[in-house]
Amino acid sequence: MRVDAWIYVGERMRLEDGAVRQLRDAAALPGVVKVLATPDIHLGYGVPIGCVLAMDGAVVPAAVGYDVNCGMRLMTTPLKANTTKVGKLARSVARDIPLGEGKSNVRFSADQLRRLLARGLDALPEVAGAGGHRVWGGYDEAEVARDAQCTEEFGRLAGDPDAIPPRALQRGMPQLGTLGGGNHFVELQRVDAVLDAGLAERLGIFAGQLVVMIHSGSRGLGHEIGGHFMKLAAQVSGARSPNQHLCFLPADSDEGRAYVGAMNAAANFAFVNREMMTLLVRLNLRRSLGAIELPIIYDVPHNMAKLERHEGKELWVHRKGATRAFPASRLPADSPYKDVGQPVIIPGSMGTASYLLVGNERSAATLHSVNHGAGRTMSRTQAAGKRRRGKVLRPPAISDEAFAKAMKGIDLIAADKWSVREEAPQAYKDIDRVMETVLGAGLAEGVARMVPLAVMKG
Repeated sequence: MRVDAWIYVGERMRLEDGAVRQLRDAAALPGVVKVLATPDIHLGYGVPIGCVLAMDGAVVPAAVGYDVNCGMRLMTTPLKANTTKVGKLARSVARDIPLGEGKSNVRFSADQLRRLLARGLDALPEVAGAGGHRVWGGYDEAEVARDAQCTEEFGRLAGDPDAIPPRALQRGMPQLGTLGGGNHFVELQRVDAVLDAGLAERLGIFAGQLVVMIHSGSRGLGHEIGGHFMKLAAQVSGARSPNQHLCFLPADSDEGRAYVGAMNAAANFAFVNREMMTLLVRLNLRRSLGAIELPIIYDVPHNMAKLERHEGKELWVHRKGATRAFPASRLPADSPYKDVGQPVIIPGSMGTASYLLVGNERSAATLHSVNHGAGRTMSRTQAAGKRRRGKVLRPPAISDEAFAKAMKGIDLIAADKWSVREEAPQAYKDIDRVMETVLGAGLAEGVARMVPLAVMKG
C-alpha cells in the first residue's frame, strides 16, 4: 500500500474480507493519493462498491465500473401521498417505461444520438420530437432547462462519440428511456420524516409529500465502454498494477483521453436517459392529476471519475458506488443550490427508506463524498437462488414468505418475479444504520427520509 485506506463504518456493521482486500489493492496503485470507503462498502469488480479513489495523473476504468453515471433523480409533487391512488399511477408509468434488460424505447438517428453523447442535456432541444414517440407529449423546453440546472454538471460533459466502441453505440441506440435491471428502479414515495425543517422548506419538501425517485444509468452503452477500457488498461499498465482487474491509464495518454471522452459520453447518455424517464413520469402523472408542478430536486451520479481540486492538487477523483456531496462553497456561481450545498439522494433497498441530504464543508476528509445506498450483504445469486429452464438449481436464501413480509403494503411491479428477489431488503444492510454513520460522522446534512409506496423494477 502506498497510502492508508480509510473506511467509514458503524459499529457492528459487517465488513467483507474481499472488499477490504480490494480497497487495499486500490491503495497500492501507482499515482494513488487517497483511498476511502463509504459505509455501504461491499465487494465489487476491481474496487469495492462504495469506493472513493483519488489519482494523480491517471484514470482507472474499474474504479468507475460498467454502469457509467448510474445515478439518482428525485422529483417532487405538490400533493400529499395519501390523496393519490399510487398503485394506479405506478401501473400507468410502467406501461411507458420498459423495465428489465434488453428493452428499447425512444429511438434517435445516429446523428441525433451523437449530439446527445457529445453534449448531454444541452442537445436535447435539437432532437426533441424524434421518432414521434409519445415521450414528447411530456416535453417542455423551459422545464427541461430547469431540470438541467438541477443536475450535476448541468447534465453536460465533454463527451467524445468517436472514442466509443461501435458495439456500445449499437447497444445504446434504442435504449434511451428504459430502466434496465438489477438494482435500478422507479419508486413513488412518501416523505416519512423531515430531518431539518429549514432545509426541507428550501428544497420544497414537506411531511407526507408524494415524491418520485428514479435510479438508472447508461444501460448497454456504458457497459460496453467500461469493459472495453478495462481490457485496454490491462494491456497498458497490467505489469505495474496490483492485479489484472485494477489497471490504469495515464490521463495525458491517447488511451487515457479516449477513456475520459467515452466515459463522459456515457454519462451524457445516462443524464438523457433519466430525463426521458422523467418526461414519461410527468406525462402520466399530469394525465391523472392535472397540470401540477413536478420539478426535480437534483440528479446525481454515483459511478464517475472527475478532475477536481483537493488539498491543493488537481486529482482524478473516482467515485464507484459513491456520491459527490459538495458544500455550497464548491458549487458553481449559477447553481440553484449555491446557498445550501449540493443535494444528495441515497436510496435504501426496495421496501426500505431512502434519504435526501445536502453536502457540507465537514466532508473534506472524504473528498466531499458519501455513500450511494445501503450496500449489499448477500450476492444476487444467494438472495434469489439459481434456476435454468424453469428448474431450480439453487434455492433462494430469502423465502417467499420472508420476501412477501418485507414488501407488505408496497405495490411491486417487476419484469421478472423470480429475479426481483435478488433486490429484497434482506439482501442489503439496514439503511437507517448506514445513515446513522453518515450523519454521525458529519459527512452531510439530513433533509428528509422517504419510504416507498410503489416500486417498479426490472
